[in-house]
Amino acid sequence: MRTFPFLLALVLTACPDGSIDDSDDGTEGATGDTDTSDVDTDTSDPDSDTSDDDTDTSDVDTDTNNGLPTALDLEQVGSGFTSPVVISTRPGDDRLWIVEQNGRIRPIEADGTPGDALIDLRGTVSTGSEQGLLGLAFPADHETSGLFYIHYTRRNGDSVLARYGVDDASPDTVDGELTEVLWTVDQPYSNHNAGHLAFGPDGYLYVGYGDGGSGGDPENRAQNDSTVLGKMLRIDVSGPTGYAAPADNPFINDADVPDDIWSLGLRNPWKYTFDLANDDLYIADVGQNAWEEISVQPSGSTGGDNYGWKVTEGNHCYQSNNCDMSGFVPAIHEYDHGSGCSITGGYVYRGTDIEGLDGHYFYSDYCQSQVRSFRKVGDGTVEHTNWTATMNGAPNLQNVSTFGQDEDGELYVASHGNGRIYKIVLP
Repeated sequence: MRTFPFLLALVLTACPDGSIDDSDDGTEGATGDTDTSDVDTDTSDPDSDTSDDDTDTSDVDTDTNNGLPTALDLEQVGSGFTSPVVISTRPGDDRLWIVEQNGRIRPIEADGTPGDALIDLRGTVSTGSEQGLLGLAFPADHETSGLFYIHYTRRNGDSVLARYGVDDASPDTVDGELTEVLWTVDQPYSNHNAGHLAFGPDGYLYVGYGDGGSGGDPENRAQNDSTVLGKMLRIDVSGPTGYAAPADNPFINDADVPDDIWSLGLRNPWKYTFDLANDDLYIADVGQNAWEEISVQPSGSTGGDNYGWKVTEGNHCYQSNNCDMSGFVPAIHEYDHGSGCSITGGYVYRGTDIEGLDGHYFYSDYCQSQVRSFRKVGDGTVEHTNWTATMNGAPNLQNVSTFGQDEDGELYVASHGNGRIYKIVLP
C-alpha cells in the first residue's frame, strides 16, 4: 500500500481570528462549474438522444405522483450572506451554518441575519474561478470533540483539507492550537476543484476532487488511478491527529494506487450526500459539453466504482460515437444542456412537513436555478418533477449553489447570487 506523496500533515500556527497565515493573492469568482468557457452551447450533439433525460419543464408528473403535493414553495430563512456554497448543521446547535465562498463560516441567527463568523479565512483562500472555501463537515461527536473539517483552495490554488477545533469555553470560537492541515493537493488548473465534504454513516469522511480542471480532462486524470484528482476519497479522521485509510478501502492492497481512493472517473462532483433512510450515496457530477449526471452508490458498497469520465459523459460516449462502457457505473439520471449547464446536487427528502415527498432526491442547476426532484426505485427513477413553476419564491433564486438538510430531514436551498437561504415548504 502507499499514500500519495503530495499530502502533508502538520500543525499550523493560527491567527487569533482562526485564519491561517498565508500571503498569496486571489480574486473572487463563482462556484460549481460555472466557468462555461469550455461548455459547448450548441446542443446538437449527434449522441444527444433525450428520451431519458430531464428536458421536460412541466410540473408534477401526474402519471406516477402517488400522492405528491401539487406545489411547493420557498420560505426565506436567511439573507445577507456572500456567495453561499454550503448549508450545514452542527450537532448540539439548532442553527444552520453557512459556508461563504470568500472564506467565512457564519450561522443564520433567529432573525435571519448572519451571526459572527466561526472562522474567517478571507485572507487565506483564493476565490478566483471556482475556488474558495468549498467544504465543511461536523463529525457526529462534535459536541464532545469540538472538531470540524473544512476544504478550501489557498492562494496558490492548491486544495487544502484541514481540521479545526472550537474553544471549550466559547464554542463559537476557534481554538488555534487544534488547527491541523491534513493534506494539500496540487491543482493544475483553477477549476474543477469540487471540495465538498460529507461524513458517511460509517463514520468516515468522504472527500471529492474534480479532474484537475481545464476542459475535457486533458491529462486524463480521472481515469489515472495514481492521482487523487477525479476521485472520491474515504478517510478515517477519528485519531487524535492526522488521518488513516480505512482497512476496507478498495485499493488498500494495491501498491500503485493511493490507499484513500474510494471511487474514480469523476469530472467535478458538485455535492454528494447520503440518504438518511437507507445510506445510499448520491453523487452529482458536472458535465462537459452535453450531459449533467447523478449516480447512486448503494449502501453496503465495497467501493472501487468507476463512473466513466472521460470515456463517458453521463451515459454517452464522450468525443466518440463508440466506446467501451463495460465496467463503468451508469448514471441513474442525466439531463442535457438544453436544461442547464452545471448540476447542483442536493439531498433525499426525509422530513415530515411535506406529505408524499418522502424519498424524493432534490437537485438544481447553477445556470437555470430550477428546483427538480425524482424518486429512486430499484435501479430506475420515477416521479420526475420540476417544482419551479409552482414556487412563488423561485424568481428570487440566483444561481443555486447548494442544498442543505436539517436534523429533521427538511431541505434548504442557497441562492449564490444574492446570498439568500430558503427552506422548501408547502405553499
